[in-house]
Amino acid sequence: MDDILAPIQDAFEGQIDFHGQQTTEILSTALLVVSGVVAFLVGYIFQDLYLTLWTGLAGTLITGLVVIPSWPFYNKHPEKWLGPLVGGAGGAGVVVDGVKVA
Repeated sequence: MDDILAPIQDAFEGQIDFHGQQTTEILSTALLVVSGVVAFLVGYIFQDLYLTLWTGLAGTLITGLVVIPSWPFYNKHPEKWLGPLVGGAGGAGVVVDGVKVA
């Protein structure tokens, strides 16, 4: 069962790197501006406010589908984090009430 649920869990965890965060910010801004301009032009050409609002809503939904899920291309440059220091003088550990916990 874990083999089936693992990919679904990975998709919902939102694992993206710093470059992916920058990409999503640029994409969301650009797509919302483009959808706003397209909605304005559609509304102006057809002289219909209702159509303008639906076009803007469609652009917002498309932007959400592109930006909100953690697509694999948002995690192409993962950071290499340091592992835990075990023993030695480098790790001070956590001291709680005078007792070293970790």
